[in-house]
Amino acid sequence: MGFFNRLFGQTPEEENKVTKLNIGIILGSTRQGRVSPQVGEWVKGIADKRGDANYEIVDIADFNLPFLGTTDGSEPGIAAWNQKLASLDGFVFIVQEYNHSITGALKNALDFAREAWNDKAAGIVSYGSTGGARAAEHLRGILGELKVADVRTHPTLSLFTDFENGSVFKPAELHLTNVNAMLDEVVKWSGALKTIRQ
Repeated sequence: MGFFNRLFGQTPEEENKVTKLNIGIILGSTRQGRVSPQVGEWVKGIADKRGDANYEIVDIADFNLPFLGTTDGSEPGIAAWNQKLASLDGFVFIVQEYNHSITGALKNALDFAREAWNDKAAGIVSYGSTGGARAAEHLRGILGELKVADVRTHPTLSLFTDFENGSVFKPAELHLTNVNAMLDEVVKWSGALKTIRQ
C-alpha cells in the first residue's frame, strides 16, 4: 500500500496522516480564565510524542454554539461542530468539575450532536478539588447514551497539587503514566470501533 501511495505522489507523511486515527482533545470549558487549554496542550504534547494517531485540540468555545432549545438550528457553528466530530475517530475530554458535574457548556455541546458521537471511544482527563472524579462519572453516563465507549484509565488532577494558585498548571510527574495508559486504551478502542462504522 505504501509503495502505491508514493508511486501516485503521496509522501510517507501524507500516507501516515491518512491511515492514522484522528483523536480530538475536547476542551470542556468556555469560561474566562479557564485552565482547560493548559491541560489540553499538556495532554497533546504527551500524545504527539507517541506517533500512534493524529491528535488535535478541539475547543468548543470556537464553535459559538447557542443554548439547545433557543435556536432553529441554522447557526453555522452547529453544522461545523457536527462536521468536526464526524471527522474524528475518538476523543479525550478535558473535564473540570462544577457543582459535582460537568460544565453546562460541555453538556450543551454533547447534546448538539448525535450520530457524530456514535460508535467511537473516549478517554477522560479531569480536574477539580477531588480530581474532577464526580464530573467524570456524570460524563460517563452521558457518553453511554451517545454510544461512546469510555475507557477505564482516568487521569485525575487536583486543584491543590497540580495547579499553582488555581490557575497555573504544573502537573505532577506521576500523571504521565496514567495519561499514556489512557491513550493506549483510546487508540485501541477507537481502531476497533472504526471497523464497525465502515
